[in-house]
Amino acid sequence: MTKAAELAKMGEVLTNSQIGGRRNIAYNGAMQVAQRGTSFTALGGTSGVYTIDRYRVGFTMNSGRLTITQSTDTPNGFGNSLKADITTAESSLNSASASCISQFFEGQDVQQFKKGTSDAEQYTLSFHVKSNVTGTYIVELFDQDNTRQVSKSYTIDSANTWEKKTLTFPADTTGAFDDDNAHSLSVQWFLASGTDRASGTLNTSWASSTNANRAVGQANLFSSTDNEWYITGVQLEVGSQATPFEHRSFGEEITLCQRYFRLSNDGSHSYQPVGNGIGYAESTASVTTFWTWEIEMRTAPTLAVFDEGNSLGSVFARQDKSYFCDGVAIGVHGKKGILINLTTPNDNAGDTNFQDAVPAGIYASGSNIAWSLDAEL
Repeated sequence: MTKAAELAKMGEVLTNSQIGGRRNIAYNGAMQVAQRGTSFTALGGTSGVYTIDRYRVGFTMNSGRLTITQSTDTPNGFGNSLKADITTAESSLNSASASCISQFFEGQDVQQFKKGTSDAEQYTLSFHVKSNVTGTYIVELFDQDNTRQVSKSYTIDSANTWEKKTLTFPADTTGAFDDDNAHSLSVQWFLASGTDRASGTLNTSWASSTNANRAVGQANLFSSTDNEWYITGVQLEVGSQATPFEHRSFGEEITLCQRYFRLSNDGSHSYQPVGNGIGYAESTASVTTFWTWEIEMRTAPTLAVFDEGNSLGSVFARQDKSYFCDGVAIGVHGKKGILINLTTPNDNAGDTNFQDAVPAGIYASGSNIAWSLDAEL
């Protein structure tokens, strides 16, 4: 490349604002955050599962199953990767079989692609990948708002070797992304695909989605239980030029991820505060408490309370003594808090009345009890 061409390319990068500000639209690209856990086994039925933060495993496998782990096998410059390990093979794929690793994006976070306008921008996706299965793999961008998609192929050239891949997808002047907090764009890395998604011609230009054209040529990672696939360093950015991976601190990354999912604690304590741990007796029969958090979630979340027995455990309100409560009602109140109401108290000595108008400490007792909030797309 001549010096003039190098300067022209640099100018393109600068004019697309890829040097200044946040360039990487993808979340948790270095696979640092794993709030739900570091290993997810026996995946492969008919519904998707979130694993390492912001990465969803989608599947409609017949017999094939896989395990997802947060791995420390990485290229230089990274501490973690996502590993897909085949645990049950499906060497002959059912026509409907498919599996992919996906990340979903809100419409308001992808407006910079100017999709659906005459000024629409290209999409550049870069990532590091490794597998013992060489050959052709497919990555898809899917426009959820307008049911449009485009696919690109990449090749794993050398077995068990980290390789960096860069794919540039075309701009789309048809169908704008909605400017809201709903699911607008998916990036999907296929791991396997039956003929339902692979019997046509790979769609390398944006078009209305036709299933048969989405994953043509995709290798079958599920062909053997010896097979595995790793990814890290995921970066999605505006324009045709890939820039170096934008490393964010763990603190920044987990804050971004907690817009979609968060845990109350690490599940290592026998006693876990309910809500903020402080309630107030509105009557002799009812104590109310709140749980609020500082980071606004994408939408009012779904709350789960669980322990080793996958149940609430025993909830008690402590005033001058402990009142165990058989009635626990939980209501989500917007994107930043929930209200919890405790009723039917019993101090195990026959007293079934709270002390009216008196504060109470609120706790749950149980093995490794924890709370989760889910506002995923």
